Amino acid sequence: MIADFLQQFTDTFFGFNVFRYITVRAALAAITSLLLSLLIGPKIIRLLHKNQIGEEIRHDGPESHLSKSGTPTMGGLILLGSILISILMWARLNNFYIKIIFISTIWMGLVGFIDDYLKVVKKMKRGLVGRYKFAGQILLGLFIGSLIYFNPEMVAKGLNNNTSIPFFKNLEIQFGILYIPIVILVITGTSNAVNLTDGLDGLATGLIAIAMLAFAGMSYVTGNVNFSDYLNIVYLPGSGELTVYCLAIVGAAMGFLWFNTHPAEVFMGDTGALALGSTLGTAAILLKKEILLVLIGGVFVMETLSVIIQTTYFKYTKKKTGAGKRIFKMAPLHHHFELKGWHESKVVVRLWIIGILMALLSLTTFKVR
Repeated sequence: MIADFLQQFTDTFFGFNVFRYITVRAALAAITSLLLSLLIGPKIIRLLHKNQIGEEIRHDGPESHLSKSGTPTMGGLILLGSILISILMWARLNNFYIKIIFISTIWMGLVGFIDDYLKVVKKMKRGLVGRYKFAGQILLGLFIGSLIYFNPEMVAKGLNNNTSIPFFKNLEIQFGILYIPIVILVITGTSNAVNLTDGLDGLATGLIAIAMLAFAGMSYVTGNVNFSDYLNIVYLPGSGELTVYCLAIVGAAMGFLWFNTHPAEVFMGDTGALALGSTLGTAAILLKKEILLVLIGGVFVMETLSVIIQTTYFKYTKKKTGAGKRIFKMAPLHHHFELKGWHESKVVVRLWIIGILMALLSLTTFKVR
């Protein structure tokens, strides 16, 4: 809104013309959300402390985590507040892509907030019942999938039900009406994957920042007719505005890490994890990079697979032998490394490094065609 307001006065002061550039507004969005995180973070943490809104550590986790009991949770409010205020200031709110991803963040943020509220305020151990969480994710996926699939402009351009194939020039898959279930799967999968990964101080926050930085670059080239033509990727008019959104998340995550790194002063809780996870999935959907998301969010995929493999193998061996066996010392994967003797900070940094390598590898797919 600020950008639109100031741009009206370009005749009075030509310098205001810079706000028409996505790069300028994206940089301002990142700086704004970073500063907002640092500014409102201590206030929200004190408020959470005052109201005794602390995390209850599960007893079947690593023993070293028991000392974290009582650490303020619902810190996702810091992230969401910083992101949304920054977007309201610097993004084009009439942009189709911004509207969709904005709704995605708010909707799953609300679902996560209800879950956290029931767990830490109402002391309901299970929080929001799992089927209600899934219902929220499915409804969001159905809404986004339908908006894209039935959008007249996208239908006219043949962009309403397709996804790009990495490493191949101008190769796409058309899903037809199955595109909507695919969107539901991506939204549900990413929001749950980020939630599962949010088990160590700073782990999910840092990985989200890395993934969103990669998507910021992809948004910019996808929304630029010259760059998309040069790189032989699908051109999506207006999608460049997602660069502003992605960098706002990067800035907010960097600010949140100030309080979330080991030893964490606050956890993001489901309020932040579900919201950021659904936003990550929505970004991939809007940019037609659903398949590439598996590579960009590789650590999230590994964490989720470790849980699936562990659970499946345990049930299988219990049925066959009467005694369940485990492949990992504990799932998700980050707990396995902790129980192997790695310090929490070492696990986090090493998984960040893997996340960076996967993000860089994903960017190479734009030229390796």
